[in-house]
Amino acid sequence: MANFENLAIAYYITSHGYGHGVRSAGIIRAVHQLFPQLAVNIVSELPSAFLTNQIGEGRHAFRARSFDIGMVQLDSIRVDVEATLNRIEQLYSKRREIVDEEREYLAGRGIGLVVADIPGIPIEAAAALGIPSLAIGNFGWDWIYSEFAPRDPRWQSIVGSFREEYGQTDLLLRLPFCEEMHAFPRRKDIPLVASPGVSRRAEIAQLTGSDPGRKWILISFTSLGWDSEALSKVARLADYEFFTVRPLQWPQSCIHALDRERVRFSDVLASVDAVISKPGFGIVSDCIVNGKPLIYADRTDFMEYAILVSAIRKYLKSVHILSMDLYRGELRKSLESVWNLPEPKATLARGGDVIAAHHIASYF
Repeated sequence: MANFENLAIAYYITSHGYGHGVRSAGIIRAVHQLFPQLAVNIVSELPSAFLTNQIGEGRHAFRARSFDIGMVQLDSIRVDVEATLNRIEQLYSKRREIVDEEREYLAGRGIGLVVADIPGIPIEAAAALGIPSLAIGNFGWDWIYSEFAPRDPRWQSIVGSFREEYGQTDLLLRLPFCEEMHAFPRRKDIPLVASPGVSRRAEIAQLTGSDPGRKWILISFTSLGWDSEALSKVARLADYEFFTVRPLQWPQSCIHALDRERVRFSDVLASVDAVISKPGFGIVSDCIVNGKPLIYADRTDFMEYAILVSAIRKYLKSVHILSMDLYRGELRKSLESVWNLPEPKATLARGGDVIAAHHIASYF
């Protein structure tokens, strides 16, 4: 076995969404299991308690820092394009200063490899020090933002900055449901990172007072603006039990809010009968590996949407729900139609976490 003493990884995770955190945590778990001598320095503004719950014990440390903006979201479905541009322009106006600060951090920690999912600034800092960098993802921010350049030419310089940074990556491990990702000079496709959860239905029923004999539905959003009228419509669906994972919750409603530190998200998903969500990499992956039907809503101003919808229709039992119906709490029609759908057209391999861990270790 190679000698990993005093060598460490800096693993940068965008704070854009929990899906990036879940897949990164899966890879870090695999690193801990296969190469326990390697230390992992996790850099992200995702909650450290969430990441600790996902990863478990191992040689890792947390640092709260963000190097990209992602998309500023009005809620889990709608984004604020103008606010996103303003925030990323503010961040990138200090790009040189931030890169220099990150160079000092990497040198001071004795970092031997930078892994990014999928900010660009850490890759540039690594290149400036001659440290190898590995990117992991299914899209780059250059591609996401390129949609907006025809509307506002200010986006073009942001797109160019990301392409310049991504162009310095040693290797991209490209996940399924991906765009071409041409900004990265070397690309290797790997399977899904997601792993199935464990059904804890009896435990959740006892914890929440829910009826395990009903159909269980997970409403998987970070935020969703249901008013009292929408909640009343959901409450009238007496054949169902509805669940969310905090921070999404409606106190004094019929909807049970679970704590992801108490019950891991993958276990929640394994315990329900179907999911209502937006198309996102994490939730689509989790539904596939757990074999759960997905009722999915529209998602605007996010180029990944079309790719993910194609994957949903290929690999999942699925029903599309209009956003206006979702916001009104009108779920009955979609719920009634999801149970008699044919089996998915195809299956998808997993094990990308182990493959990624071996690629990471190979740099040492």
